[in-house]
Amino acid sequence: MGRSESLRLRAEKLFPGGVNSPVRAFRAVGGAPPFVERAEGAYLWDADGNRYIDYFGSWGPMILGHAFPPVVEAIRAAAARSASFGASTAAEGDLAELVVSIWPSIEKLRFVSSGTEATMSAIRLARAFTGRKYVVKFEGCYHGHADGLLVKAGSGVATFGIPGSAGVPEETAHFTLALPYNDEAAVDAAFLAHNGEIACVIVEPVVGNAGCIPPADGYLQALRRITEREGALLIFDEVMTGFRVALGGAQELYGIRPDLTTMGKILGGGLPCGAFGGRAEIMDRLAPLGPVYQAGTLSGNPLAMAAGLATLGYLREHRAEVYPRLERLSASVADGVAATAASVGVPLTTNRVGAMFTWFFTAEPVRDFAGAARCDTRRFAAFHRAMLEAGVWLPPSQFEAAFVSTAHTDDDVRQTIEAARQAFSAAAS
Repeated sequence: MGRSESLRLRAEKLFPGGVNSPVRAFRAVGGAPPFVERAEGAYLWDADGNRYIDYFGSWGPMILGHAFPPVVEAIRAAAARSASFGASTAAEGDLAELVVSIWPSIEKLRFVSSGTEATMSAIRLARAFTGRKYVVKFEGCYHGHADGLLVKAGSGVATFGIPGSAGVPEETAHFTLALPYNDEAAVDAAFLAHNGEIACVIVEPVVGNAGCIPPADGYLQALRRITEREGALLIFDEVMTGFRVALGGAQELYGIRPDLTTMGKILGGGLPCGAFGGRAEIMDRLAPLGPVYQAGTLSGNPLAMAAGLATLGYLREHRAEVYPRLERLSASVADGVAATAASVGVPLTTNRVGAMFTWFFTAEPVRDFAGAARCDTRRFAAFHRAMLEAGVWLPPSQFEAAFVSTAHTDDDVRQTIEAARQAFSAAAS
């Protein structure tokens, strides 16, 4: 028995399903998940010493690779001064100033400890600001595990085929309107049916939690136009896209200014951190200035602030090198595997925006969650297992985006394409 297997058996006695987050269990792809012992750059090593090229990057934040030296040094220095104070620090303002300088839509923000906290708080704020109850979200978009946001969500909810979650009262779910993504007419119809009742529209501007699904031409602009017309707030959930598809996120890439933005992942340099922010007149409704209560003892944690400053500071200083490199590497691996699939007759659709992408096992275009749900998940599972055996670790679900970091190399791309060629050939034989 290997060490990973031993650790898995112990974990199953201690944690539900042996994990502390459902998709880590590999239930959607089969096989036993390796236990990670360390990581550096673009690589993971498991407890048995096997090395893997990493294409999930801690689910997005490792844009500069694992154990990036400036980030490690920043965390080490901050930890020497204490891991937490529960009081205000200069580092909070330093990171906030950096964020505000990058994102024109954000005048004020508040740090939290996760993306779930950020979206949950942003929606509470939107409801208070508008005096309305209903929230529009989109099928396959995952905004964390807050009760009202699990309706037709993506990520693990989609992976396990769960329509929502047990324990969510019908009265709560009632105020969430889940619409098909990339369907402007459905949004218009929702506002017509709930005239003057919709507080906000929350959207992953590039869906990442049903696999990578880009917005159709003009779709995000339509959401901005409709929400402005109807007096509702537009919330961009940039937890995944923020600082990744562009330094200023999807709103920079597509030229949209939302009312509120939620972020996480890269913001904390790999440590637990999130934030929500927007126009000052909205944000000033938060306590202690206003009546909307939100709090967190570890919000603005000094270790996360230090890691975030090191990460975002590097991205801003080196943006002219970082983002073209990410674009080139991501295109090389995504298109290279797609070409390999086509050469052996494997039906595959590739969606990519910047350094996030998904290989969907279908011959049809994937423009929404319904399209993603029609993919051959059994074929994806077999592909995932073959790639892992070859030393390439992909997200363990058809409904999760893959990510490239600046630490990946052309040789990593070549190895990945060759592993895919062997996986496709074995499946065809």
